[in-house]
Amino acid sequence: MIRIAPVGRVLAVAAAASLALTACGGGGNNAAAPTDSASSAPSTSAAQSKGDGTLTIGTLLPQTGDLAYLGPPEFAGVDLAIEEINAAGGVLGKSVAKVHTDSGDAKTDIASQSVDKMIQQKADAIIGAASSGVSFTVIDKIVNAGVIHFSPANTSPEFTTYNDKGLYFRTAPSDVLQGRVLGDLIIADGSDAVAILNRQDSYGTGLADQVEKAVTGGGGEVTDKIAYDPAAADFSADVAKIKAKNPKALALISFEESKKIIPELIKQGIGPDKVKLYFVDGNLQNYSEDFPKGTLKGVKGTQPGAEVKDDLKNKLLKINPDLKDFNYGPESYDAAILIALAAEAAKSDEGAAIAAKLPEVSKGGEKCDNFKACVDLIKAGKDVDFNGVSGPIEFSDAGDPTEATIGVYQYDDSNTHKNVDYRTGKVEG
Repeated sequence: MIRIAPVGRVLAVAAAASLALTACGGGGNNAAAPTDSASSAPSTSAAQSKGDGTLTIGTLLPQTGDLAYLGPPEFAGVDLAIEEINAAGGVLGKSVAKVHTDSGDAKTDIASQSVDKMIQQKADAIIGAASSGVSFTVIDKIVNAGVIHFSPANTSPEFTTYNDKGLYFRTAPSDVLQGRVLGDLIIADGSDAVAILNRQDSYGTGLADQVEKAVTGGGGEVTDKIAYDPAAADFSADVAKIKAKNPKALALISFEESKKIIPELIKQGIGPDKVKLYFVDGNLQNYSEDFPKGTLKGVKGTQPGAEVKDDLKNKLLKINPDLKDFNYGPESYDAAILIALAAEAAKSDEGAAIAAKLPEVSKGGEKCDNFKACVDLIKAGKDVDFNGVSGPIEFSDAGDPTEATIGVYQYDDSNTHKNVDYRTGKVEG
């Protein structure tokens, strides 16, 4: 795992390098996002929801669409957190209520309809979306209603400066960081001629730019950077362009369409057994049922967030026994815990009041790592510093995590991935 410290130093694969920490699972569309300076405190002019004494957490997570595989672990993370919160007495003396909804993807209007439903049901905070592009389509509607918008997986750097009335938070680091780590990893693995094939959306192009910077900064050459239409039925022309330049490595920045692209790479003779292939968080998933055994053996990828420990995996599996991936489950769990702790600290379930306390419960106080321990300290009048299962999570004034971890993973013969120790290259577990 690669740890990004509060001062913004990235412990990259090849060497340590200074990098300003802005703020992953990304996703997106082509809509431009405003770049007004982000408010460091909730706006008192927003049409804030009135606290009714019951903390209601809504979820805007993918049940359908390009990132549907991320939905199950994210829902499980929220459900586990709320189960533990309520077992410890709830928030403000009442059980936390939840409203689960589908975010769909950026090609649909599902997210907007889901947000309307949650606002009608008096949600005080909404956890989601997984896709940055989806979040951009609904962030104004959410924060203008005085509701907290809290994503466990958004990676677009544009959220750092978005005019969110102080109500947007996330527990995932920026694509700036993942791109740097991935580029350094590719160079450290000995590839100095690198092709990039990415989705043509804000997630894909933004992350591709960061990978390119890291590769060229490390002395390598980007032979091709091709943005493809994710809705295309055929990727043969894009793959042919890449093959013509004879790269030593290929960074594939994609979602579900990886399942179409990889067979085309193999068909044209530049599959993972010929050219080193690298994934990102958008396509780092379990492919054991999608490809023949050994197809992805040796493929590496990066994933924002700490490694999911067996204890947490077992807890999440009790919530959903069918889980195959755990991506962003820890970040979703931590988001719900932090919202609940901030509500207790604020003595209110009102969105703006909770938002004002989120930075406070994430840093500077007495350390604690579970809801019950933290809430007992809050009730005793103490300031707390919640350290979650996804990492320390200390929020900046813009609602970004100031510390983060980028995991490096490698696929085995079963087409599933395990963590790699970046210092030794040893596959763990």
